[in-house]
Amino acid sequence: MPDGILNREGRTDMSNPAAEKAILLTDDDSSDTAIRAFRIEIPQAEIDDLRFRLRRTRWPRELSGVGWKRGVPLGYLIELAEYWRTSYDWREHEAGINRFPQYTTVIDGAPVHFLHVRSMAPDATPLMLIHGWPGSIVEFLDTIGPLTDPPADASKRSQAFHLVIPSIPGHGFSGPLTAPGWTHGRIAKAFTELMAQLGYERYGVQGGDAGAIIAPEMARLDPTHVIGVHVNALVTPPCGDPAEMAGLTAAEQERMARYQRFREDMAAYLHLQSTRPQTLAYGLTDSPAGQLAWIVEKFKEWSDPAARFAEDIAHTDRILTNVSLYWFTRTAGSSANRYYEALHDPTAWAPKVRSRVPTGVLVSQTQDVTIRCLAERDHNVVHWSEFERGGHFFALEQPQQFAADVREFFRRVRGN
Repeated sequence: MPDGILNREGRTDMSNPAAEKAILLTDDDSSDTAIRAFRIEIPQAEIDDLRFRLRRTRWPRELSGVGWKRGVPLGYLIELAEYWRTSYDWREHEAGINRFPQYTTVIDGAPVHFLHVRSMAPDATPLMLIHGWPGSIVEFLDTIGPLTDPPADASKRSQAFHLVIPSIPGHGFSGPLTAPGWTHGRIAKAFTELMAQLGYERYGVQGGDAGAIIAPEMARLDPTHVIGVHVNALVTPPCGDPAEMAGLTAAEQERMARYQRFREDMAAYLHLQSTRPQTLAYGLTDSPAGQLAWIVEKFKEWSDPAARFAEDIAHTDRILTNVSLYWFTRTAGSSANRYYEALHDPTAWAPKVRSRVPTGVLVSQTQDVTIRCLAERDHNVVHWSEFERGGHFFALEQPQQFAADVREFFRRVRGN
């Protein structure tokens, strides 16, 4: 197959070298804004090219004895890249994603790709799950079963969900973007429009990382349709009033210190993506080893440190599937642009009206910086849970606990 993307007539279009390598399966010739069935089929030439590039990687030298203090260690990345090249089976994981119904549409001029998995339960609640960076729809794959088909216990049958799991515009198969301006607020509006297109009058939203920004914004935009918001990896920065810091518990003081350490020592990626995403894109789009290092560092640093998450083979394959989506879709740059939009969006930094929509907050005690009084300042918090195990990527790290907490929150919201 030539190196290109199949257009709607089945011909190969070579005019867009940055287009995702996937085949769009369409049932008719309806307009772009129609919802179209979608299936991932990365051309074999792209997989071969990935392996070729990995084999030809020019590795840098490193200082001895520094470990992870200055970034991903050379030996660690060489071993992981070799596993990606020789042992990881993209086709197996591609087929795993394709088990779930997928669709694309165009909203506000941008492509939006999403999984839409309906429960067999007749009274299931529609629920959107929103990933962050450097995550993707892969974060939620192991939660789909527990959420659409909860335990057979009769008391749990009413806690099933119809799931809508979109790729954020500019990420994965919702990209690359071709125009600026995709702020978190604009993404939130697009996602409320997607739920309306799907015919969902009342629905819930869950999000972590960027999803924990977008999901509450959806509730502010559309409170008559959003019945509840569940978030994890929520960031709750102080407003600067010393009174906010009075009375913090020891655990909350540690979270505030963690937040300050992140801003001072670990936010180099955030600054670069917020200021020079296009320059960064050249290296990450051309070098799979570079793209791998850029993403795996965050999985290593932000996962539960006691779990050796990134070293477990099952989880390693999930991480590599996630990295592969960024690589094959060439969305390193367009996903980084979301940070640029956030930094340069005046509305992102303006005070927001406190949301009236019921909100549930899941907190990782090992990684999160969420402080309850600050969360309650901005959100109508009716559910709060803290977990000793699991980190920033909670749905991926602890899918069963994640699903159980989501079910419990929406049980409270629905009153059943």
